[in-house]
Amino acid sequence: MRTLRAFLRKEFKQALRDPRMRILLFITPMIQLTLFGLALSTDIKNVDLWAQPDSNDYLLRRIYDRSVESQWFRSASGDHNADPFELVRSGKADAALVSPPGGLSRAVARGAGDLQLLVNSMNVLEAQAVEQYVRNISNAVIEDDLHIKRPEFPISFEVRVLYNPTLETAFFMVPGVMCMLLSITTIILTGMSLTREKEVGTFEMLISAPVSATEVILGKTIPYLVLGIVQIPLVLAVAVFGFGVPMRGSFAVLLVASVAFVCTTVAIGTLISTIASNQQQSTMGGFLFLFPAILLSGLMFPIENMPAPMMWASYVDPLTHYLALLRNIMLKGGEGSFVVKHVLILIGMAVLLILASFRRFRTTLQ
Repeated sequence: MRTLRAFLRKEFKQALRDPRMRILLFITPMIQLTLFGLALSTDIKNVDLWAQPDSNDYLLRRIYDRSVESQWFRSASGDHNADPFELVRSGKADAALVSPPGGLSRAVARGAGDLQLLVNSMNVLEAQAVEQYVRNISNAVIEDDLHIKRPEFPISFEVRVLYNPTLETAFFMVPGVMCMLLSITTIILTGMSLTREKEVGTFEMLISAPVSATEVILGKTIPYLVLGIVQIPLVLAVAVFGFGVPMRGSFAVLLVASVAFVCTTVAIGTLISTIASNQQQSTMGGFLFLFPAILLSGLMFPIENMPAPMMWASYVDPLTHYLALLRNIMLKGGEGSFVVKHVLILIGMAVLLILASFRRFRTTLQ
Protein backbone atom coordinates (compact mmCIF):
# COMPACT_ATOMS: atom_id res chain seq x y z
CA MET A 1 0.00 0.00 0.00
CA ARG A 2 2.93 2.33 0.64
CA THR A 3 4.03 1.94 -2.97
CA LEU A 4 0.50 2.48 -4.22
CA ARG A 5 0.08 5.61 -2.08
CA ALA A 6 3.38 6.98 -3.33
CA PHE A 7 2.37 6.24 -6.92
CA LEU A 8 -1.01 7.90 -6.48
CA ARG A 9 0.62 10.91 -4.83
CA LYS A 10 3.04 11.24 -7.72
CA GLU A 11 0.26 11.02 -10.31
CA PHE A 12 -1.85 13.63 -8.53
CA LYS A 13 1.12 15.99 -8.26
CA GLN A 14 2.00 15.48 -11.91
CA ALA A 15 -1.56 16.11 -13.04
CA LEU A 16 -2.20 19.14 -10.85
CA ARG A 17 1.12 20.93 -10.69
CA ASP A 18 0.46 22.70 -13.99
CA PRO A 19 -1.87 25.70 -13.42
CA ARG A 20 -3.31 25.32 -16.91
CA MET A 21 -4.36 21.74 -16.19
CA ARG A 22 -6.02 22.84 -12.94
CA ILE A 23 -8.02 25.40 -14.90
CA LEU A 24 -9.03 22.78 -17.47
CA LEU A 25 -10.09 20.34 -14.77
CA PHE A 26 -11.94 22.59 -12.36
CA ILE A 27 -12.77 26.02 -13.80
CA THR A 28 -13.66 25.16 -17.40
CA PRO A 29 -16.32 22.51 -16.55
CA MET A 30 -18.19 25.05 -14.44
CA ILE A 31 -18.07 27.58 -17.25
CA GLN A 32 -19.31 24.98 -19.74
CA LEU A 33 -22.11 23.87 -17.45
CA THR A 34 -23.24 27.48 -17.17
CA LEU A 35 -23.12 27.92 -20.95
CA PHE A 36 -25.02 24.70 -21.60
CA GLY A 37 -27.70 25.52 -19.03
CA LEU A 38 -28.32 28.93 -20.57
CA ALA A 39 -28.00 28.01 -24.25
CA LEU A 40 -29.91 24.72 -24.39
CA SER A 41 -33.60 25.31 -24.96
CA THR A 42 -36.11 23.51 -27.13
CA ASP A 43 -38.57 26.43 -27.06
CA ILE A 44 -38.80 28.35 -30.32
CA LYS A 45 -38.85 32.09 -29.60
CA ASN A 46 -38.09 35.41 -31.26
CA VAL A 47 -39.23 34.28 -34.70
CA ASP A 48 -39.38 37.22 -37.13
CA LEU A 49 -42.97 37.26 -38.44
CA TRP A 50 -44.14 39.58 -41.21
CA ALA A 51 -47.71 40.63 -42.01
CA GLN A 52 -49.18 43.86 -43.36
CA PRO A 53 -52.96 43.75 -42.93
CA ASP A 54 -55.12 46.48 -44.40
CA SER A 55 -56.74 48.95 -42.04
CA ASN A 56 -60.10 47.19 -42.41
CA ASP A 57 -58.69 43.66 -42.07
CA TYR A 58 -59.49 43.17 -38.39
CA LEU A 59 -58.88 39.42 -38.23
CA LEU A 60 -55.38 39.42 -39.72
CA ARG A 61 -54.46 42.37 -37.51
CA ARG A 62 -55.63 40.47 -34.41
CA ILE A 63 -53.77 37.30 -35.41
CA TYR A 64 -50.58 39.25 -36.05
CA ASP A 65 -50.83 41.31 -32.85
CA ARG A 66 -51.50 38.27 -30.70
CA SER A 67 -48.58 36.47 -32.32
CA VAL A 68 -46.21 39.29 -31.38
CA GLU A 69 -47.73 39.60 -27.89
CA SER A 70 -47.13 35.89 -27.28
CA GLN A 71 -43.36 36.59 -27.34
CA TRP A 72 -42.87 33.66 -29.68
CA PHE A 73 -42.69 36.11 -32.55
CA ARG A 74 -41.13 39.49 -33.30
CA SER A 75 -42.23 42.05 -35.86
CA ALA A 76 -40.20 41.65 -39.04
CA SER A 77 -39.23 44.71 -41.05
CA GLY A 78 -40.80 45.28 -44.45
CA ASP A 79 -43.17 47.83 -45.96
CA HIS A 80 -46.78 47.23 -46.96
CA ASN A 81 -45.96 46.47 -50.59
CA ALA A 82 -43.05 44.15 -49.85
CA ASP A 83 -42.99 40.71 -51.45
CA PRO A 84 -43.37 38.22 -48.55
CA PHE A 85 -41.49 35.53 -50.47
CA GLU A 86 -38.50 37.85 -50.95
CA LEU A 87 -38.59 38.85 -47.28
CA VAL A 88 -38.29 35.20 -46.24
CA ARG A 89 -35.71 34.51 -48.93
CA SER A 90 -33.51 37.44 -47.88
CA GLY A 91 -33.65 36.47 -44.21
CA LYS A 92 -35.52 39.62 -43.12
CA ALA A 93 -38.39 37.40 -41.97
CA ASP A 94 -38.55 33.80 -40.77
CA ALA A 95 -42.27 33.53 -41.57
CA ALA A 96 -44.89 35.63 -43.32
CA LEU A 97 -48.69 35.73 -43.16
CA VAL A 98 -50.37 36.31 -46.51
CA SER A 99 -54.09 37.08 -46.57
CA PRO A 100 -56.38 36.36 -49.54
CA PRO A 101 -57.23 39.21 -51.97
CA GLY A 102 -59.42 41.77 -50.24
CA GLY A 103 -58.27 40.75 -46.78
CA LEU A 104 -58.89 37.87 -44.41
CA SER A 105 -61.93 39.49 -42.76
CA ARG A 106 -63.84 39.76 -46.04
CA ALA A 107 -62.87 36.24 -47.00
CA VAL A 108 -64.18 34.91 -43.68
CA ALA A 109 -67.42 36.84 -44.18
CA ARG A 110 -67.80 35.07 -47.53
CA GLY A 111 -67.11 31.72 -45.84
CA ALA A 112 -63.72 31.09 -47.49
CA GLY A 113 -60.91 32.37 -45.32
CA ASP A 114 -57.66 31.07 -46.83
CA LEU A 115 -54.69 32.31 -44.78
CA GLN A 116 -51.27 31.40 -46.14
CA LEU A 117 -48.17 31.03 -43.98
CA LEU A 118 -44.73 31.17 -45.63
CA VAL A 119 -42.13 29.45 -43.46
CA ASN A 120 -38.37 29.20 -43.88
CA SER A 121 -37.78 25.52 -43.10
CA MET A 122 -33.99 25.42 -43.26
CA ASN A 123 -34.44 24.71 -39.54
CA VAL A 124 -37.01 21.90 -39.57
CA LEU A 125 -37.78 22.01 -35.85
CA GLU A 126 -38.36 25.76 -35.96
CA ALA A 127 -40.59 25.51 -39.03
CA GLN A 128 -42.82 22.89 -37.44
CA ALA A 129 -43.10 24.91 -34.24
CA VAL A 130 -43.93 28.14 -36.13
CA GLU A 131 -46.72 26.39 -38.03
CA GLN A 132 -48.23 25.07 -34.81
CA TYR A 133 -47.90 28.43 -33.02
CA VAL A 134 -49.66 30.37 -35.78
CA ARG A 135 -52.36 27.73 -36.15
CA ASN A 136 -53.12 27.83 -32.42
CA ILE A 137 -53.15 31.63 -32.32
CA SER A 138 -55.50 31.78 -35.34
CA ASN A 139 -57.85 29.30 -33.71
CA ALA A 140 -57.81 31.31 -30.47
CA VAL A 141 -58.67 34.53 -32.33
CA ILE A 142 -61.60 32.85 -34.09
CA GLU A 143 -62.95 31.46 -30.81
CA ASP A 144 -62.45 34.63 -28.74
CA ASP A 145 -63.39 37.32 -31.25
CA LEU A 146 -65.94 35.64 -33.53
CA HIS A 147 -67.27 33.20 -30.89
CA ILE A 148 -67.15 30.35 -33.35
CA LYS A 149 -66.39 26.93 -31.94
CA ARG A 150 -64.70 24.03 -33.67
CA PRO A 151 -65.15 22.42 -36.15
CA GLU A 152 -66.97 25.34 -37.80
CA PHE A 153 -63.92 27.56 -38.29
CA PRO A 154 -64.29 29.75 -41.37
CA ILE A 155 -60.50 29.82 -41.97
CA SER A 156 -58.71 27.05 -43.82
CA PHE A 157 -55.01 27.17 -43.01
CA GLU A 158 -52.57 26.73 -45.88
CA VAL A 159 -48.85 26.36 -45.15
CA ARG A 160 -46.23 26.87 -47.86
CA VAL A 161 -42.85 25.49 -46.80
CA LEU A 162 -39.83 27.08 -48.49
CA TYR A 163 -36.38 25.59 -49.24
CA ASN A 164 -37.20 22.25 -47.63
CA PRO A 165 -40.75 21.41 -48.69
CA THR A 166 -40.59 17.79 -47.51
CA LEU A 167 -39.18 18.85 -44.10
CA GLU A 168 -36.25 16.46 -44.41
CA THR A 169 -34.23 16.53 -41.20
CA ALA A 170 -31.09 15.62 -43.17
CA PHE A 171 -31.26 18.94 -45.06
CA PHE A 172 -30.99 20.70 -41.72
CA MET A 173 -28.57 18.43 -39.85
CA VAL A 174 -26.07 17.30 -42.52
CA PRO A 175 -24.57 20.79 -43.09
CA GLY A 176 -24.08 20.98 -39.33
CA VAL A 177 -22.32 17.61 -39.30
CA MET A 178 -20.06 18.83 -42.12
CA CYS A 179 -19.18 21.85 -40.03
CA MET A 180 -18.38 19.65 -37.02
CA LEU A 181 -16.20 17.24 -39.02
CA LEU A 182 -14.05 20.00 -40.48
CA SER A 183 -13.73 21.63 -37.07
CA ILE A 184 -12.71 18.50 -35.20
CA THR A 185 -10.17 17.42 -37.81
CA THR A 186 -8.43 20.76 -38.21
CA ILE A 187 -8.50 21.96 -34.58
CA ILE A 188 -7.50 18.69 -32.89
CA LEU A 189 -4.84 17.59 -35.38
CA THR A 190 -3.29 21.04 -35.70
CA GLY A 191 -3.23 21.45 -31.94
CA MET A 192 -1.47 18.12 -31.52
CA SER A 193 1.16 18.75 -34.19
CA LEU A 194 3.21 21.25 -32.19
CA THR A 195 2.64 19.72 -28.77
CA ARG A 196 3.83 16.37 -30.12
CA GLU A 197 7.21 17.96 -30.77
CA LYS A 198 7.28 19.30 -27.21
CA GLU A 199 6.32 15.95 -25.74
CA VAL A 200 8.89 13.81 -27.55
CA GLY A 201 11.64 16.39 -27.02
CA THR A 202 12.23 17.43 -30.64
CA PHE A 203 10.84 20.94 -30.19
CA GLU A 204 14.23 22.17 -28.96
CA MET A 205 15.84 20.75 -32.09
CA LEU A 206 13.35 22.65 -34.25
CA ILE A 207 13.94 26.02 -32.63
CA SER A 208 17.71 25.53 -32.58
CA ALA A 209 17.81 24.69 -36.29
CA PRO A 210 18.55 27.49 -38.77
CA VAL A 211 14.85 28.20 -39.45
CA SER A 212 12.73 31.14 -38.36
CA ALA A 213 9.75 30.94 -36.05
CA THR A 214 7.51 31.80 -38.99
CA GLU A 215 8.84 28.85 -40.98
CA VAL A 216 8.32 26.51 -38.05
CA ILE A 217 4.72 27.51 -37.43
CA LEU A 218 3.84 27.54 -41.14
CA GLY A 219 5.44 24.15 -41.62
CA LYS A 220 3.35 22.74 -38.79
CA THR A 221 0.03 24.27 -39.91
CA ILE A 222 -0.04 24.30 -43.72
CA PRO A 223 -0.31 20.47 -44.02
CA TYR A 224 -3.44 20.49 -41.88
CA LEU A 225 -4.84 23.42 -43.83
CA VAL A 226 -4.41 21.36 -47.00
CA LEU A 227 -5.96 18.29 -45.36
CA GLY A 228 -8.95 20.34 -44.28
CA ILE A 229 -9.45 21.71 -47.79
CA VAL A 230 -9.17 18.20 -49.25
CA GLN A 231 -11.96 17.07 -46.93
CA ILE A 232 -14.39 19.65 -48.32
CA PRO A 233 -15.32 17.89 -51.61
CA LEU A 234 -15.40 14.53 -49.81
CA VAL A 235 -17.92 15.55 -47.16
CA LEU A 236 -19.88 17.56 -49.71
CA ALA A 237 -20.15 14.49 -51.98
CA VAL A 238 -21.45 12.41 -49.09
CA ALA A 239 -23.99 15.11 -48.21
CA VAL A 240 -25.28 15.52 -51.77
CA PHE A 241 -25.15 11.95 -53.05
CA GLY A 242 -25.52 10.07 -49.78
CA PHE A 243 -28.21 12.13 -48.03
CA GLY A 244 -29.73 13.95 -50.99
CA VAL A 245 -29.03 17.43 -49.62
CA PRO A 246 -29.55 19.89 -52.49
CA MET A 247 -26.67 22.01 -53.76
CA ARG A 248 -28.50 25.07 -55.11
CA GLY A 249 -25.59 27.48 -54.87
CA SER A 250 -22.18 27.70 -56.50
CA PHE A 251 -19.55 25.18 -55.52
CA ALA A 252 -16.85 27.81 -56.04
CA VAL A 253 -18.54 30.13 -53.54
CA LEU A 254 -18.89 27.26 -51.07
CA LEU A 255 -15.22 26.41 -51.54
CA VAL A 256 -14.17 30.00 -50.80
CA ALA A 257 -16.30 30.03 -47.64
CA SER A 258 -14.90 26.65 -46.60
CA VAL A 259 -11.29 27.73 -47.09
CA ALA A 260 -11.91 30.81 -44.94
CA PHE A 261 -13.41 28.58 -42.24
CA VAL A 262 -10.57 26.04 -42.37
CA CYS A 263 -8.02 28.85 -42.04
CA THR A 264 -9.87 30.00 -38.92
CA THR A 265 -10.02 26.55 -37.30
CA VAL A 266 -6.37 25.79 -38.12
CA ALA A 267 -5.44 29.09 -36.47
CA ILE A 268 -7.48 28.07 -33.40
CA GLY A 269 -5.65 24.74 -33.23
CA THR A 270 -2.29 26.49 -33.58
CA LEU A 271 -3.14 28.92 -30.79
CA ILE A 272 -4.13 26.03 -28.53
CA SER A 273 -0.87 24.23 -29.31
CA THR A 274 1.17 27.26 -28.30
CA ILE A 275 -0.56 27.26 -24.90
CA ALA A 276 -0.61 23.51 -24.19
CA SER A 277 2.49 21.67 -22.98
CA ASN A 278 1.60 18.17 -24.22
CA GLN A 279 -0.83 16.33 -26.46
CA GLN A 280 -3.22 15.57 -23.63
CA GLN A 281 -3.66 19.24 -22.82
CA SER A 282 -3.94 20.12 -26.50
CA THR A 283 -6.63 17.51 -27.15
CA MET A 284 -8.59 18.52 -24.07
CA GLY A 285 -8.26 22.19 -24.97
CA GLY A 286 -9.57 21.48 -28.48
CA PHE A 287 -12.63 19.62 -27.20
CA LEU A 288 -13.27 22.22 -24.52
CA PHE A 289 -13.45 24.80 -27.29
CA LEU A 290 -15.55 22.63 -29.61
CA PHE A 291 -18.34 21.64 -27.22
CA PRO A 292 -19.59 25.16 -26.43
CA ALA A 293 -18.81 26.30 -29.99
CA ILE A 294 -21.08 23.59 -31.41
CA LEU A 295 -23.89 24.39 -28.99
CA LEU A 296 -23.64 28.13 -29.62
CA SER A 297 -23.50 27.72 -33.41
CA GLY A 298 -27.23 27.10 -33.88
CA LEU A 299 -26.67 23.49 -34.98
CA MET A 300 -29.11 21.96 -32.52
CA PHE A 301 -30.90 24.94 -30.98
CA PRO A 302 -31.84 28.27 -32.61
CA ILE A 303 -29.59 31.16 -31.61
CA GLU A 304 -32.67 33.35 -31.13
CA ASN A 305 -33.68 31.18 -28.14
CA MET A 306 -30.55 32.08 -26.19
CA PRO A 307 -30.20 34.93 -23.69
CA ALA A 308 -28.55 38.08 -25.01
CA PRO A 309 -25.03 37.30 -23.63
CA MET A 310 -25.11 33.86 -25.25
CA MET A 311 -26.30 35.35 -28.54
CA TRP A 312 -23.36 37.77 -28.53
CA ALA A 313 -21.02 34.87 -27.75
CA SER A 314 -22.41 32.96 -30.74
CA TYR A 315 -21.51 35.83 -33.07
CA VAL A 316 -17.80 35.40 -32.27
CA ASP A 317 -18.07 31.65 -32.86
CA PRO A 318 -16.67 30.73 -36.32
CA LEU A 319 -18.94 27.68 -36.47
CA THR A 320 -21.98 29.98 -36.35
CA HIS A 321 -20.95 31.83 -39.50
CA TYR A 322 -19.83 28.76 -41.45
CA LEU A 323 -22.98 26.82 -40.58
CA ALA A 324 -25.09 29.76 -41.73
CA LEU A 325 -23.07 29.88 -44.98
CA LEU A 326 -23.47 26.14 -45.61
CA ARG A 327 -27.23 26.22 -45.16
CA ASN A 328 -27.65 29.42 -47.14
CA ILE A 329 -25.52 28.29 -50.11
CA MET A 330 -26.76 24.70 -50.25
CA LEU A 331 -30.45 25.26 -49.52
CA LYS A 332 -31.14 28.84 -50.69
CA GLY A 333 -28.61 29.23 -53.48
CA GLY A 334 -26.42 31.76 -51.71
CA GLU A 335 -27.53 35.34 -51.10
CA GLY A 336 -24.72 37.63 -52.32
CA SER A 337 -24.69 40.10 -49.43
CA PHE A 338 -25.20 37.34 -46.87
CA VAL A 339 -22.29 35.28 -48.19
CA VAL A 340 -19.92 38.25 -48.44
CA LYS A 341 -20.74 39.37 -44.91
CA HIS A 342 -20.07 36.03 -43.24
CA VAL A 343 -17.02 35.19 -45.35
CA LEU A 344 -15.46 38.53 -44.41
CA ILE A 345 -16.19 37.82 -40.74
CA LEU A 346 -14.43 34.44 -41.02
CA ILE A 347 -11.46 36.02 -42.78
CA GLY A 348 -11.23 38.67 -40.06
CA MET A 349 -11.32 35.97 -37.37
CA ALA A 350 -8.63 33.97 -39.17
CA VAL A 351 -6.31 37.00 -39.42
CA LEU A 352 -6.71 37.87 -35.73
CA LEU A 353 -6.17 34.27 -34.62
CA ILE A 354 -3.11 33.85 -36.84
CA LEU A 355 -1.55 37.03 -35.45
CA ALA A 356 -2.29 35.85 -31.90
CA SER A 357 -0.74 32.44 -32.66
CA PHE A 358 2.46 33.98 -34.06
CA ARG A 359 2.75 36.31 -31.10
CA ARG A 360 2.16 33.52 -28.60
CA PHE A 361 4.67 31.27 -30.39
CA ARG A 362 7.39 33.93 -30.27
CA THR A 363 6.64 34.55 -26.59
CA THR A 364 7.01 30.81 -25.93
CA LEU A 365 10.40 30.77 -27.64
CA GLN A 366 11.60 33.67 -25.50
